[in-house]
Amino acid sequence: MKFSELLKKLSASITQHSLNTAESTDLELWGIDAIDRAEAGMLSYIEGPKFAAYVEKTAASALILPVDETLQTQATQRGIAWLSTPQPRLVFAEAIGLFYQPFRPAPSIHPSAIIDPNTTIGDQVYIGPHVVIQAGVTIGDGVCIHPNVTIYPDVQIGSRTILHASCTIHERSQIGADCVIHSGAVIGAEGFGFVPTAEGWFKMQQSGVTVLEDGVEVGCNSTIDRPAVGETRIQKNTKLDNLVHIGHGCRVGENCALAAQVGLAGGVVVGNQVILAGQVGVANQAKIGDKAIATAQAGIHSNVKAGEIVSDSPAIPNKLYLKISAIRKRLPEIYKTIKELQRQLNDHQ
Repeated sequence: MKFSELLKKLSASITQHSLNTAESTDLELWGIDAIDRAEAGMLSYIEGPKFAAYVEKTAASALILPVDETLQTQATQRGIAWLSTPQPRLVFAEAIGLFYQPFRPAPSIHPSAIIDPNTTIGDQVYIGPHVVIQAGVTIGDGVCIHPNVTIYPDVQIGSRTILHASCTIHERSQIGADCVIHSGAVIGAEGFGFVPTAEGWFKMQQSGVTVLEDGVEVGCNSTIDRPAVGETRIQKNTKLDNLVHIGHGCRVGENCALAAQVGLAGGVVVGNQVILAGQVGVANQAKIGDKAIATAQAGIHSNVKAGEIVSDSPAIPNKLYLKISAIRKRLPEIYKTIKELQRQLNDHQ
């Protein structure tokens, strides 16, 4: 791809024109990589001044830069073609899509797939080997179902959604358009519902449904359970990493990001644009407000206000956690001082 072509395709995201020489627009780019690994003929990016040293060292032929005259001058002096934008990482993500597209099989139905006759299948659908689709399932246009997927009865799958190999969609689940369900994920399985009795545990049937709205992505081996009654709902454009567990009856808002090994117990309500970092655990019925952030391994046992950042377990405000962490590092020194003061006090008695 020529640099001039790249500029054209990314023009909607570029707020400042490149100031390179005319020759740079004829530069041929064949790949894309991180700035410390990029080779000649590759495109890369940096996000800000703290990465300035890489401009002097990189072998990349073209860079996506922030709106920073110093970095732009450095690149120009080295003969590196560049374009600038207030959001270099976002534009880099867009550029990756110009060089790479994930594997997508052509529309077809493999002869080994088992499909109930009472199934509605849209246009331009791919159904791979050994897929099992049970009665009452509705599949939208352009859906891609990779090998060994199992879809239980009465499931709805929206247009252009991708189900990767060996994921399982349980009965009556509703999956919107443009969703991605990665390998090994289980959508709509029974929630953990048992009532204690004198004889042991009585199983509460999970009659509810699981709903994924448009644009939801679910990582490998993640699970989203259905509740005894009502629904478990993941709202539009929310992204779940690998090994995430969403308990029965939870509601996760729009544009959230849940990192690996996050676990939500039953009935948790998560607002919009919330970020839960790796291994965050949330207790039953807790509510997390819009735009809140929980840092890695936080244990949330009660409600979190909108916009709040929490850390540690039990979770506390992040600013307090940082102060405590600073003190914790000095505990041996503090302990030694206290013991010395105690000794001095005893000597004067």
